[in-house]
Amino acid sequence: MTNLEESIQLKRGVTLKNRAVMAPMTNMMSFFDGTITDNEIAYYALRSGELGAVITAAANVQAIGKGWEGELGVHDDKHIPGLAKLAAAIKKSGTKAILQIFHGGRMSPSAALRGAQPVSASAVKAERPEAVEPRALSDEEVVQVIEDFKAAAIRAIRAGFDGIEIHGANTYLIQQFFSPHSNRREDQWGGSLEKRYHFVDRLVNEVIETVDNETQEPFIVGYRFSPEEYENPGIRIEDTLYLVDHLADKKLDYLHISLGDFKQFSKFDEVREETILQKIHDKIAGRVPLISVGDIRNSADAKEALENSELVALGRVILSDPHWASKALSGRDDLIRLDVTEEEREELKLNSGVWMFMQAMMADRIK
Repeated sequence: MTNLEESIQLKRGVTLKNRAVMAPMTNMMSFFDGTITDNEIAYYALRSGELGAVITAAANVQAIGKGWEGELGVHDDKHIPGLAKLAAAIKKSGTKAILQIFHGGRMSPSAALRGAQPVSASAVKAERPEAVEPRALSDEEVVQVIEDFKAAAIRAIRAGFDGIEIHGANTYLIQQFFSPHSNRREDQWGGSLEKRYHFVDRLVNEVIETVDNETQEPFIVGYRFSPEEYENPGIRIEDTLYLVDHLADKKLDYLHISLGDFKQFSKFDEVREETILQKIHDKIAGRVPLISVGDIRNSADAKEALENSELVALGRVILSDPHWASKALSGRDDLIRLDVTEEEREELKLNSGVWMFMQAMMADRIK
């Protein structure tokens, strides 16, 4: 049985002091051009120090990949000084700083792109209100996306981060290449399951190679994924088992599943015998640590999640209680704060965007 307070040495050599990490959550605190703000640094600093690691909100690797206003940028060297301040703010008392890097693809709204057409694997609109039909990337542009992920990894290294997380989840560009809904290509980047995986395979391999060439000290490389999609055709558990089976053999430090509830079952299972987390953990079979996430509120939840993972990510609860780790690790679950009042917003460094998210969270809990 894995305990929350246990340290863990990752595959590439970095040791996390415990099994709790802050999940990457959109906060919309950066300037319009992706530059970090003092408020954003304070927000992360408040939640650092007790956790094993903090994974930042997504930082875009290309200007055309910007997913929303207030998003962190890592697509230009001008962002390195600000990112260095962020990394330093997180890295206190041994907490590791991990920068999540991503590209929004077809999920990037035209407004955030200042009227430019978003790009994707294919010219297929997302099934969401007000979705814009994206432009299919050319073969040369696909290669450039990979180059820009590598450049983002180098900027993270130069900024002093302890690692990066490649964001292959939540319907963004990397997932769009793996999905049969958004990828209708008939070249080397699409078609069969194997060809839809080709972009992921090459991207991960080249980012790892780049990190190895640019660092002398151990540096974390993780990968986040979503296990299934609503769309038809769309990613199903069988596709994801193929994905994690291949990724688990790479020189990755962890795989990070994206779930709303760590106990949830597949939406397409007629017989509910194993949760999604159990299926994924069984397929990985100890080859690489798995981070679980989704409605983990206290140490009892964390203990249950660690039955089918090696680390747990805290999302909404770490917003309401930045000191969740010290309370959970010392058996003081009764002191964990789950509800937040308007008067506590300033204390918790919650801006308007995060506050709306918190309000929705509390409303869902009441239902």
